Amino acid sequence: MYSCNYAEAIERTVEQLSDYNSFKTICYQHHDGEPFPSEKVLHEIVELCRSLIFPGFFGRANVHSGTIGYHVGVNIERLIGLLSEQILAGLCFTCDHTREINLDELRKTSMEKAVAFIESLPQLRKILATDVEAAYNGDPAAESFGEVIACYPAIRAISNYRIAHSLIELGVPLIPRMISEMAHSETGIDIHPAATIGSYFTIDHGTGVVIGATAIIGNHVKIYQGVTLGAKSFPLDENGNPIKGIPRHPIIGDNVIIYSNATILGRITIGADATVGGNIWVTEDVEPGARVVQTKASR
Repeated sequence: MYSCNYAEAIERTVEQLSDYNSFKTICYQHHDGEPFPSEKVLHEIVELCRSLIFPGFFGRANVHSGTIGYHVGVNIERLIGLLSEQILAGLCFTCDHTREINLDELRKTSMEKAVAFIESLPQLRKILATDVEAAYNGDPAAESFGEVIACYPAIRAISNYRIAHSLIELGVPLIPRMISEMAHSETGIDIHPAATIGSYFTIDHGTGVVIGATAIIGNHVKIYQGVTLGAKSFPLDENGNPIKGIPRHPIIGDNVIIYSNATILGRITIGADATVGGNIWVTEDVEPGARVVQTKASR
């Protein structure tokens, strides 16, 4: 039994938390029949994708040439069911509920997008194989491709990014961002799923890396821990609100190396074959082939 004071405090708190004005901007009002995005299910989706892209390393380990067809078929069947439902959840989450929602039509759209994603898996495997190769070639401590796939946080983060980016390209809302944030939590590497990243991409060590939504990264780019490809402060509209949806992150050319804790801000271009040293800020274009390092202090 609560004392009178406890009961009054609880009743008062219930009333305050139930006040619509206190939660109207931060509450999602669920609608009957609509699924809600599930981080638990998305974790399974990512693991299924990894098991299909890197057979034998994720999911069931006893995969060989004789069982690969069965392994792929079973996992794709499971994946398409889970993914179509999560895509539907994302579409429902962002749809205009002031209008009547046709759930049957949204389910059809969700399945079409899930099938299109499944069709992208061979290309995802192809480009992720280049990322594995880049990580192996770029790290003298790596002893095999298998070690890179099994151990390197960059591969986990980049695989989540490439899965999420494929979904972004299919027009799937919310779900790609959740998948990229799962990798952020797991690895400390924050890659927005809308960023554009070429082949043979690698992140050495990785913790603290941030890559913004409108960043464009070329082929054969290597970055180290703590690198930020970020934006300057937002421009504002006539009402003082931030203008969103404009290009605001760097463009990184082919064969660029960016060393640890470099901060590159704004819609600037780092030219092909350039090198950016560690612990510096870059807010202006860098010419192709240039080497940008800290200036030594004079004595």
